[in-house]
Amino acid sequence: MQVVLEDVGYAYGDLPVLDGVSFTVGEGETAALIGPSGCGKSTLLNLVGGLLEQQGGRIATMGTVPAGCLNPLTFVFQDFALLPWRSVAGNVALALEHHPLGRAEQEARIASVLQLCGLTDFADALPKQLSGGMRQRVGIARAIAVKPAVMLMDEPLSALDAQTRELLMEDLIAIWARERTTTLYVTHNLSEAVRLADKVVVLSRRPGRIKRIVSVPVPVNERQKPEHIGLLQQLHDELWSLIKAEAQVADREMQHV
Repeated sequence: MQVVLEDVGYAYGDLPVLDGVSFTVGEGETAALIGPSGCGKSTLLNLVGGLLEQQGGRIATMGTVPAGCLNPLTFVFQDFALLPWRSVAGNVALALEHHPLGRAEQEARIASVLQLCGLTDFADALPKQLSGGMRQRVGIARAIAVKPAVMLMDEPLSALDAQTRELLMEDLIAIWARERTTTLYVTHNLSEAVRLADKVVVLSRRPGRIKRIVSVPVPVNERQKPEHIGLLQQLHDELWSLIKAEAQVADREMQHV
């Protein structure tokens, strides 16, 4: 499915957060949202996901949902949000329990996503027995178990160390290649955006407006090749030049809150 945003605005009371935001995430495409702290990235994600009520503009999903889709939209958050008393398989099952699935289909879905996310050997483990990276894999497995048309990801790797983050990026690339899920991905990490996204939507400081949409012209599965390192570094530097001054202002504002 496509996600279409047209002239989206939002305010918390008298505080404007987003203003005139328009872009499209194409079917099977990954779009990263970046910008200085407080520019409305997570607010925009919550508007798309229906967690906040729209105040202005238009947000629409267009196209057909994939076969077997139970939830057209699903979230992956930074904090994993796992139930500590449930096993890995039990946490994944939570996303399926309120849908009219037979036991055999539910078990097949759980087994499939555990295998896809490298969790088969940990099906009976509790979250406390897992590393941060493995816990986030459980969150991702739970999200894709419903076969979503659109995945909304709010800084899903920001709580992880650099090595684990790199491993999870490889996992996400493999998952997206198989599932072809349209994805809107919020991150502060410019390297992450350049590594994962087909295009990067750069927002200004509050109220967030689109400064630029930067396409990444290298196929995702080729971005680790030596011949592309220079171009990807140029894109990283371009993104940083777009947000650096405003990020410094936002940082000083945050320090005085």
